[in-house]
Amino acid sequence: MSEATVLYEARASVALITLNRPQALNSFTRQMHQDLWSALDRIESDKSIRAAVITGAGRGFCAGADLSEFDFEPGPDLVQRADPGPVIDKAFIPTVRRLMDLRVPTVAAVNGVAAGAGASLAMTCDLAVAAAGASFIQAFSKIGLIPDAGGTWFLIKKLGLARAMGAAMLGDKVSAADAKDWGMIWDVAPQGEDCVAAAMKLAERLAVLPTTALVQTRRMLRAAASNGLDQQLDLERDTQSALGKTHDYLEGVMAFRQKRPPQFTGE
Repeated sequence: MSEATVLYEARASVALITLNRPQALNSFTRQMHQDLWSALDRIESDKSIRAAVITGAGRGFCAGADLSEFDFEPGPDLVQRADPGPVIDKAFIPTVRRLMDLRVPTVAAVNGVAAGAGASLAMTCDLAVAAAGASFIQAFSKIGLIPDAGGTWFLIKKLGLARAMGAAMLGDKVSAADAKDWGMIWDVAPQGEDCVAAAMKLAERLAVLPTTALVQTRRMLRAAASNGLDQQLDLERDTQSALGKTHDYLEGVMAFRQKRPPQFTGE
């Protein structure tokens, strides 16, 4: 039996998800998407999990779509058979949406190259920590395509138009240090330090914080990019009111008043 394309491990309150096709730089097959969804299902159903880390096996994080799954055999209907639209619609779009809506915060541990949709995957996570030698490549222009899996949206939001345009059109390799300076990722692990260990430390910090409030913070910050101030003020009010009914809000205020560490449950 072939090895699973995605590995799942619960480390106390943090789920570690490992993309596991190292021989192909963890490029996505349709089966790999399904295996990732199964891992996300486990997180959704296991309330003891309060944060998640996603990384890649071997020397790469993720090289995007596995082009060997596309049918480029010469012959009739080649254009239809080689169309990337269906796999984007049935696989990559659901993956991005599942990660964006996951009930816990996510951290990408970018252990090596993140190319194409692999770079989008790293940007989909709430935070990303890269190994010092990792790199990010928008490889699409080299094969006549555009950034996908949310790439055009994430690049603008994180890099601004000038850098997004250069990264997407030129397809040059972006170093981990530049990715941090440009705002593509949160941090770079110190030289020689395992980026998975660094990402786990971040996830462990997130895992003891009020999970619902963190996820609502994620939602609010994304909404702010398209909302006007009045709309955002109303959304803040309504979200605060909803959070005011949670255990963690009451616990946080009581702990503050009693000068003791809070014991958040994620609820």
